[in-house]
Amino acid sequence: MGLRVTTNMASIAAQRSLAQQAKKQEHASQALASGSRIVRAADDAAGLAIAEGMKSELRATQMARSNAFNAISAIQVGEGGLSEMTNLITRLRELGVQSASDTLGDKERVYLQQEAKSITEEIDRISKTTKFGDKQLLDGSNPEFDFHVGTNGNKENIITYKVDGSVTPSELNLDGVDISSKSGARELLGYTDGALEKVSRMRAGFGAMQSRLESTVVGLEVKNENISAARSRIADADVAKESSELASATMLQNAAISVLSQANQQPYAAMKLIGA
Repeated sequence: MGLRVTTNMASIAAQRSLAQQAKKQEHASQALASGSRIVRAADDAAGLAIAEGMKSELRATQMARSNAFNAISAIQVGEGGLSEMTNLITRLRELGVQSASDTLGDKERVYLQQEAKSITEEIDRISKTTKFGDKQLLDGSNPEFDFHVGTNGNKENIITYKVDGSVTPSELNLDGVDISSKSGARELLGYTDGALEKVSRMRAGFGAMQSRLESTVVGLEVKNENISAARSRIADADVAKESSELASATMLQNAAISVLSQANQQPYAAMKLIGA
């Protein structure tokens, strides 16, 4: 090969190699810094589209799981109110049994009536104040709840819970409690049995729904894990591979710079021949 001054082919080849290694080095650095294998769409257009779709599904799944957790919390609030109502009705029944016996006089029955009235007022307060957010849970004003626990808008992604009535004193036939007499006390016993049955039935409904929602949460967590793993395989950078690529590109870049420096010296050799 002759010596040329106008076109330095060795320098051009070294420059091309240097640019290639600089590009590889830049890509490896960006991949390591971002943790993403796909730095730009040109790296893997199909993979980017799939990964972005999975990202959207993943975010929606996480929110659906959050909805399910909130639904469980709402159910627990309602069930907690019913639990205390059960205790109150049980105490009311106990007072009725006590008042129905002639071992007490009318004066003592008046005292029992005061406690019974206080209990029914507390039952009324619980039924009207047990809420989650602005949703009443026990007074029957919200007979149905829709819990969105999926990532799409179709009905399969919605769990509907229908509240089994209400537990206000009027619905439980406890609003007119009067145990100041034996007859009133004995009448109350029948009402408390019915009230306990109704509250227990409502608690059972809350319990069944909570169990279902807990199963839903488990399913969403499994889905979240699987989608995360699938997206990671497509989009996440392999640190070992990218580190190797960066080291290789850096060494080759240094070699290309050295070769370029030597190639740029070739025209001077030709000039020496002309000068001689």
